[in-house]
Amino acid sequence: MANELPNGAGNGDAMAPSMSALIQYTKDFSFENPKAPRALGQQQAQQGPQMSLQVNVSSSALGDNDYETVLRLEGKAELENETLFAFDLSYGGVFRLLNVPEEHIHPVLVIDCARLLFPFARQIIAEAVQNGGFPPFYVPPIDFAALFQQRMQEFQTQQGAPLA
Repeated sequence: MANELPNGAGNGDAMAPSMSALIQYTKDFSFENPKAPRALGQQQAQQGPQMSLQVNVSSSALGDNDYETVLRLEGKAELENETLFAFDLSYGGVFRLLNVPEEHIHPVLVIDCARLLFPFARQIIAEAVQNGGFPPFYVPPIDFAALFQQRMQEFQTQQGAPLA
């Protein structure tokens, strides 16, 4: 370490890509328990509730190297076509990317940054569902890389489709 130059100059890592999480926050959150307290007794039915979940990740530039990534998780539980509970969470973070090639910025934001936000968003939902009188609902693991690939394929298909 005695030979180390100030600010890491000359050590070969000065230009290494890096990502830093600056802040995380709940941007918007809604939990609905529309049939309470009647629905709380229904959860013991023979068949469990039907769960649905939608996942969306978006990002935007905030400055030269700072970006916001927002993970949106929207879901609901239904039993016999009645909603037991529903949630809609937008959980965001501000990330600083340094020395990341331009073509890699978007994938880093919607894959790696979303992956960092996910456990916190998952916990918020689990606690809200439990506080609503239900067993905690833990959002299953999400493969953000596969989600990104799927969205890119959908985008390319739309771009290649002839205009009507």
